[in-house]
Amino acid sequence: MTNLAEASCEACDQDGPRVEGDELSTLLAEIPEWRHESTDGIPRLSREYAFENFVEALAFTNAVGGVAEEEGHHPALLTEWGSVRVSWWSHTIKGVHRNDFVMAAKTDRLYVAR
Repeated sequence: MTNLAEASCEACDQDGPRVEGDELSTLLAEIPEWRHESTDGIPRLSREYAFENFVEALAFTNAVGGVAEEEGHHPALLTEWGSVRVSWWSHTIKGVHRNDFVMAAKTDRLYVAR
């Protein structure tokens, strides 16, 4: 399997495949810090990152935003003093697509590289 962080997002329309079952388990194993959860009835991937202060958290938020813009796939971001919560899901399918795993891996790579 391709390293998720090196992959790119693919176009996803409302008929795009949701990641479920065995595929979900396999891909979650590649991003072990992430949780598969449901918010407002929509499955998504979420993770909270810790920082020393607000300035670091905001810089990370901006870096995630830059990668999101490059890939054309955008998360929910909650930036607070000392933490950033990132949630990925595919709005068009109201669920989790492979793109969300790609972006979660890219987000982890940004965190490690800071």
